[in-house]
Amino acid sequence: MSKLLLLISTIALILAGIVMASCDLTKNYENDEPIEVKSMTEITGGTISRIVDTLIKNHGNQFESRIRRGLRQTAGLWRLSDGSPDDFEKFVMNNFISDENKLNSDFDKITVNFEIINGNLNEITLGLKEMLHLDQGEITLIDNMFGAYDISAHVADDMFGNKIAFFIALNFPFYSLEEKEILGMDWSNKEWAYVRLGDMFISRVPAELKQKLSESMTNADNYISEYNIYMGNLLNDSGDTLFPKDLKLITHWGLRDELKSQYSRAGGLERQEMIYDVMTRIITQEIPKPMINGNEFTWDPKTNKMYKDGMEIKFEQEDSTRYLQILNNFHALRNIDEFSPHYPTYIQRKFDEEMEMPQERVEDLFIEFISDSLAGQVAGLIKKRLGRDLRPFDIWYDGFKARSNISEDNLNEITQAKYPSPEAFKADLPVILTKLGFTPERAEYISSKVVVDPSRGAGHAWGAESRSGLSHLRTRIGPEGMDYKGYNIAVHEFGHNVEQTLSLYDVDYYMMKGVPNTAFTEAMAFVFQRRDLDLLYLSEQNPIKNHLDILDNFWSTYEIMGVSVVDMRVWKWLYSNPDATAGELKKAVIDIAVDVWNEYFAQVIGIKDSPILAVYSHMIDYPLYLSAYPIGHLIELQIEQHLEGKSFALELERMCVQGRLTPDLWLQRAVGNELAIEPTIEAARNALRALGD
Repeated sequence: MSKLLLLISTIALILAGIVMASCDLTKNYENDEPIEVKSMTEITGGTISRIVDTLIKNHGNQFESRIRRGLRQTAGLWRLSDGSPDDFEKFVMNNFISDENKLNSDFDKITVNFEIINGNLNEITLGLKEMLHLDQGEITLIDNMFGAYDISAHVADDMFGNKIAFFIALNFPFYSLEEKEILGMDWSNKEWAYVRLGDMFISRVPAELKQKLSESMTNADNYISEYNIYMGNLLNDSGDTLFPKDLKLITHWGLRDELKSQYSRAGGLERQEMIYDVMTRIITQEIPKPMINGNEFTWDPKTNKMYKDGMEIKFEQEDSTRYLQILNNFHALRNIDEFSPHYPTYIQRKFDEEMEMPQERVEDLFIEFISDSLAGQVAGLIKKRLGRDLRPFDIWYDGFKARSNISEDNLNEITQAKYPSPEAFKADLPVILTKLGFTPERAEYISSKVVVDPSRGAGHAWGAESRSGLSHLRTRIGPEGMDYKGYNIAVHEFGHNVEQTLSLYDVDYYMMKGVPNTAFTEAMAFVFQRRDLDLLYLSEQNPIKNHLDILDNFWSTYEIMGVSVVDMRVWKWLYSNPDATAGELKKAVIDIAVDVWNEYFAQVIGIKDSPILAVYSHMIDYPLYLSAYPIGHLIELQIEQHLEGKSFALELERMCVQGRLTPDLWLQRAVGNELAIEPTIEAARNALRALGD
């Protein structure tokens, strides 16, 4: 599993809008249509028009566009508690800045201060969640209470209270995604930094709603982090166990990765079928409650019978607990809708605001991809390589990777010996980077900004928010050391950490830190993860390896796009059925998953009515995050094609230090093309032809 830091907390909600400075950024585009905002003041359109006229008279016609934008933005955020209409007028008259030198100076001061605030809030949040995220013993009630506490919940309220928010909104007004894409081609890095500052105050969400959201998200994350299956307690039809007694796997990541590892093991098909049965019981919520994170009983997931000392016993099913987490997050996020005039649903905030890719465009791309006839051709090749008919879990077919010919037991022995502790992996980070082409100096510099922690969950990367902070790499590390699954995740997360470091420490302006959205950092992580065996000097010198890698990328993209379509359609269903119960949501999720399967996967795999696309844990604790993965795979292939014959290290650094441009503009400057599905499909077609299929 790989997850970039996803704080859906106040600071993430604060830092989401767009700012303008004295530069004439609107020279080719005008959009003066006002955003409709719930009126919370007595500031009328007539009052705004009069103030606009006065400001233009005082400062000059060249500032008209910025005046109009800034005034609309500020008026939309002003409340009666902030002052009367006269107070509003005085504030605007006294604080609008037309002098370019003063505006630049204030911009620099603002960004320095926000780096201080964000950095410290991030460190506090990391500390408060440490017991929840790291493998440090049993989680207690007080751990959950502190972990759910959002230290930043009142920051925005405070900044509206002391008028910092209004100062920024007035002088750095909001620009839409459409405007950014049209005008951004000509903006300098400084102008882009001004624009990104403006993203900060485009909504005004009450602190109590932010805190409730933090609690809901933390509860869902804890639910998933503690959702482990003791594999040695699973029984087949004959009452035999198929897995080691001490093997404990988290859903869904651990279960999926174990299933993938069985392609290279004797008798793996029976174990894969058992894992698939476990997954379907989790989706349908028929799983016995005692089998979740418990090893007191044995369980046959196929017949759904539980035993104690060989005797069958009755049990309580989990029922709808899984779907209650989704529902709680939905209600917490929906409560924020009315305070988000530019993006009045969470779906819009996730795609249009955060990802800067409209949801309709994303879904259309995915549908076009998974509808392509190439999926059936690749499935035919997989069927031939397996020598059997396909099963639903073959959406995770792992046989295109070189490691599929290396026993996972052997890989475990290698990684556990090499990395017996977090400290051992940390010490090897500079070596990993030099193997990838970074100079020793750059390798040491980047590695010095990363901390390695033993994860309670599957693993994630948590970036720093100031240049005095450190990124955290987290993966599961057992008592015998880091097994191959943990190592594979760790390499992926290190890719995140490298991007996080370069796009924070080495960008021109703090407000440009990061990459366009989480899909881009996922792409960077995929690029690292693809080289995991190379870093162990285990890569096969296979003349068709590149073709197999391309097919692996295609099949992974095909699978996760289906999952993402399910995720998006579930959220559309939630907005159409806001009063649904957890039981009703469970039925809807399963129905949607089966419908998507039957429409885009059943003919390819040869089996109908599988609910397997609903197994992903991201749906529970990271709402609408899943689209980042398939977009990341598309970007990964475009980056890999660009890297051919070039320096991996130099090109990766060049890409990362561009900062947070819009997705298409970032890709154009990075690899010369916008985001598209055609490069992946065409490359896969060529790979099939090269293999004679």
